[in-house]
Amino acid sequence: MGQKRKRGQAGNAVQYITRNQALKKLQLKLSEFRRLCILKGIHPREPKKKTQGANKTYYHLKDINYLAHEPLLVKFRDAYAYEKKIRKAKAKKNRDLAERLLARKPKHRIDHLVKERYPSFVDALRDLDDPLTMVHLFATLPAEKALSIPAKMVHASRRLAMEFQAYVVRTNALRKVFVSVKGFYYQAELMGQAVTWLVPHNLAQMLPTDVDYRVMLTFLEFYQTMLQFVNFKLYHMLGLKYPPVMDARLEQAAAGLAAIMQDLAKPAIQAGAAEPASGAANPDAAKRLKTLPQKLKELQQAEVSGAEPMEAGNDADVAGGLAEDDEAEAAAEDSENEELGDIDSGPTSVAGGAVGVNVDNDAEVCEKLFAGLVFFLGREVPREQLLFVIRAFGGTAAWDGEGSPLSENDESITHQVVDRPTQGHRFLSREYVQPQWVFDSANFRVLVKPELYAPGTAPPPHLSPFTGPDEDDYVPDYLQELRKLQEAAKAARLRSQGLEQDRFVGEEDEVAAGAGPADADVDSVEAAEKQYAAELTRELQAANADEAEQTSDEDNEGEDEQQLIVPKAAAKTDEAAEEEAAMKNILMPRKTKKLYDSIQKTRSAKRARVEKLQQKKQALASARKKQ
Repeated sequence: MGQKRKRGQAGNAVQYITRNQALKKLQLKLSEFRRLCILKGIHPREPKKKTQGANKTYYHLKDINYLAHEPLLVKFRDAYAYEKKIRKAKAKKNRDLAERLLARKPKHRIDHLVKERYPSFVDALRDLDDPLTMVHLFATLPAEKALSIPAKMVHASRRLAMEFQAYVVRTNALRKVFVSVKGFYYQAELMGQAVTWLVPHNLAQMLPTDVDYRVMLTFLEFYQTMLQFVNFKLYHMLGLKYPPVMDARLEQAAAGLAAIMQDLAKPAIQAGAAEPASGAANPDAAKRLKTLPQKLKELQQAEVSGAEPMEAGNDADVAGGLAEDDEAEAAAEDSENEELGDIDSGPTSVAGGAVGVNVDNDAEVCEKLFAGLVFFLGREVPREQLLFVIRAFGGTAAWDGEGSPLSENDESITHQVVDRPTQGHRFLSREYVQPQWVFDSANFRVLVKPELYAPGTAPPPHLSPFTGPDEDDYVPDYLQELRKLQEAAKAARLRSQGLEQDRFVGEEDEVAAGAGPADADVDSVEAAEKQYAAELTRELQAANADEAEQTSDEDNEGEDEQQLIVPKAAAKTDEAAEEEAAMKNILMPRKTKKLYDSIQKTRSAKRARVEKLQQKKQALASARKKQ
């Protein structure tokens, strides 16, 4: 039997120490200790047994030993010694000495801390949400000397925020936008990682006095260093110089993102030069789209007329089946066009500029959604946010002020974004929409109906792209309309893709036209085999239809008997299902049963909430009909 240990020599009493004990061990002030913990990423712990008292803060001993070997401790002690000298010089009213000491005050760098906490670049991207939110917050705050918010930190935050936004615009990495009371929520995709951040509204910020801004500035110090590393790596991967050159004239004119995008503009797209509209970009493709149904019918008729003779009994069936298929396809096309509208009408189409792109490639769709569209931003709209979204989705933006690529009277403007009750002078060649139209179109990858967002009208509900309804949830009417528009846009993109494939196939056939007779024989044999397989399938369908007609009469005779038997069988199956569920509940353990009951309660509450919303919707619809 081993020797018994005394109390306090093992367990939680040795593994954890209080904050006061950590301060004595490190010989630091409380403010310096907090700052060092924030920079190193050390957090308090909660031991199972609090040996020194329940109202104290505990830290793990390994974390404190880790802080004891930090080189920043020496810098903090040197800075503390210099502060004592500066205070002494000020007390003796020796201003020259105090100014010299302030100029030579030792400074520290925290680059090594970023490398320690994020050994790989992907780790830094995964933890980029909080740094971006904090940097964008301080970019909008005023420099308040009373609250120890230096102007230098505010300007650095502003520059880092614009550098990151400029990269997102250059790479078209923006995916989601949502406007709330707190501000603008953005989500971008960087190297396969979803990065979400919040940007406050451009309003006068009220600084509450009960907030510890020193702690926030410590976090900001680390976040700024981290974001500098991230921005440098992102720019370096594109082959761009960092930091980018900012146009001082545009920055003084409050051009915002445009001041830094002058240096990052793609060489293929000049400032102010709009891309051609999707309808005018390829007029041959638009003509082929209109003549596509007719060509399909002609090909089907040519195949039927050139087919080998079949049995007399099957000719009529095949011809009738083809006619029915043609009529069904034509009816489906008519209904689709009536329901979804004309989706190939140039820049006002549902698919926007992303017509000839791959439907499954979301990045390519986002890059060309606003291609060919030119927006003019009014004075009353959030210009910087709209400029960020429009340019990230491939559009061109202009405004009334210095640095704008276009004037308001330019005829190439397709949309004018306004946020006022009435619009006096209107141009007939452009659409007038509210800012929500840009955000909704970007979120759902379609160009929504502009008449719903006309100035002076209540726009549709602004749906969040970050959360979608589940199977049992209530689905708003406008979300159903947006899904129909998405289907229409997908159909337009697939249709244009099919045309491009047909064009490439035709070119390959022309190139291979000089092949030998052996290749032509192989092609004819393959075509004959395909035709024979199609004929067999049609014969089988006709035979199955005859058998179905024969069995339908026999089924009608026993229909009365089945009407009596089916309810009894359904009742038996319901009883069996209830018994099985009861047996499962009996055999469940107590913890599992509680969890199952809580899940069922939440489901029933969700169903009740959905039913209540449906009833409210029906009541509103009936009230509108009465009016």
